[in-house]
This record gives sequence, structure tokens and C-alpha cells, in this order.
Amino acid sequence: MFSGYSFADLASIFVMQGFAGLSLFAVFVLMSLGLAIIFGQMGVINMAHGEFMILGAYVTWLTGRFFSSHLPALFGGYFFVAIILAFICSALLGALVEKVLIRHLYKRPLDTLLATWGLSLILQQCYRSLFGPREVGVDLPDWMMGSYHFADNIDIPINGVFVLVLTLVITCITGWIIYRSAWGIKVRAVVLNRPMASAVGINTARVDNRTFALGCGIAGIAGSAFTMIGSTGPTAGQQYIVDTFLVVVFGGAQSLLGTLASAFSISQSQSTLEFFLSGSMAKVITLLIVVGILLLRPQGLFASRIRR
Repeated sequence: MFSGYSFADLASIFVMQGFAGLSLFAVFVLMSLGLAIIFGQMGVINMAHGEFMILGAYVTWLTGRFFSSHLPALFGGYFFVAIILAFICSALLGALVEKVLIRHLYKRPLDTLLATWGLSLILQQCYRSLFGPREVGVDLPDWMMGSYHFADNIDIPINGVFVLVLTLVITCITGWIIYRSAWGIKVRAVVLNRPMASAVGINTARVDNRTFALGCGIAGIAGSAFTMIGSTGPTAGQQYIVDTFLVVVFGGAQSLLGTLASAFSISQSQSTLEFFLSGSMAKVITLLIVVGILLLRPQGLFASRIRR
């Protein structure tokens, strides 16, 4: 496998593939954070999570086109506006979906799987009707183009660095919301013991709605980050939904630290193996490794003790 490569070449390959894995890690983390929040609290298997991500990607694309046509002087900062709009649009759609559909299916995980799978098909068709079946690409500002040159054969793209910083900021904000804010205390109380939380006056229905909206909003931000590493299309979200569930289950459904560790290990494994093998073989090997570990530790890397 490594024949014909010098030590310097191998070092450069692993550095470049490692950073490519970090870009994939960023998308995995942002997707998995939202899914872990939704699945961890409410036990909802949201098969439409990828479509919430693509909604954020389309909002980013539309925002870029608007700034390019009407506010060209401010085009350099449009991406920050797009991130906020992507979060708001995905969160509002998530709140509506929870109120109309998900709220009636709690404690019925198989029904939520089927219902959200049907929702994903509906959203895909909506995107296809509104934006067309072809993939679209986002025009990035000039300051996000190019790369940092660290050494021979090692160039780090600027937009990849931006995605990593964005992921770090969103992860810190999410951690603060869940573990430090007053609303986060209510969320964790509902997770630990829903009947008792309701008995002490917590409006569990409102907590569920806002939590689902938060998870979908984070998926929208993941969609903004996704536009930097891939093209946006009606079905692009389905390419990541299986990997996202794998990250959540492998890390532990209620663990933020587990989500980060799982996303890092899976993304780095896939990115490194894809250089030496085909993409499909890299996914198969990664899946087999994860399944093997889950057979030994079915609760995931970092399991939380939940009282029901």
C-alpha cells in the first residue's frame, strides 16, 4: 500500500488527508449535534435531518445570490448573514414539524422513523420544484479563497479553517446552552425524568418544541458549512444521514463529548482510507470497525445514565 512513497511524501499525505478529514469532521459534528439533541431527549429518529441541512445550504446559496445582485459592496460578509438565516429558517421549519407531526408520535420511535422518512421525500420534492433538480454551487467571498502554505506539498484551504472555527464556536455555544443556561437545565431535567420535570412545573411540550427547533437549526448551520465542501442538491442530505446516525450511536446518544470523539474518529478514518482505497471500501471498513466496537460496548463511547 505504501510502496513508492518516501517518508516525506507519506507525512504530507497524512497531513493533507488529516485536514480533509477535519473538514468532514466539522460537517459531521454540526449534523450530529442537532441529531443527538433530538434523539437524546425525545427518542425521535429524524430521517429528515439531512433535508434540514440542505435547507440551510439553499438559504446560504440564495443569500449569496441576493448579496451579489443587490449588495455587491457587502458580498464579503454575506456568509455570516447566511449562517444566521440558515439557522432561523431551519429552526422555524423544525418547530412547525414538531408541532404538526412529531408531537403526536412520542414514545413510538418506529413511527417517527417512517413519518420523518416520508417528510424527507416531501422536502426533497419541494426543493426539486423550487430550486430545480440540478446541483448548485455557492460563490465564496475572495477572503475565503486560496490556502495557507505551511510546507512543501502541504496547503491548507482557508475555507476549511473557517469551517473548523465555525464548528468550534457552535459547539461551545451548544455546550453552554445545554449545560449552563436556565433553559438547558430544563432540557436535561426532561431527559433525566420527564414525569418529574412536568410535576415541578416545567412545560415539557414547549421544551420539546424548542429543543427540536434547536437541533434542526444546528443542522441548517451544517448546511452552510456543507456548501464549502460540496454542491447543494435536493438529495444531497441523504449522503450524510447514515453517517450522522452512526456518529450519534457510536458516541452515545446523550453525550456531547461522545459526539465529538465519534465524529473525529469516523471522519479521520474515512478520509485516510479513501486515499489508499476506494470511497466505498473506506466506508465499509469504517463501518465494520464501528460495528465491532459497538458489539463490545453497545452503549457507545460515552454513555449517560438516564432515568426513565
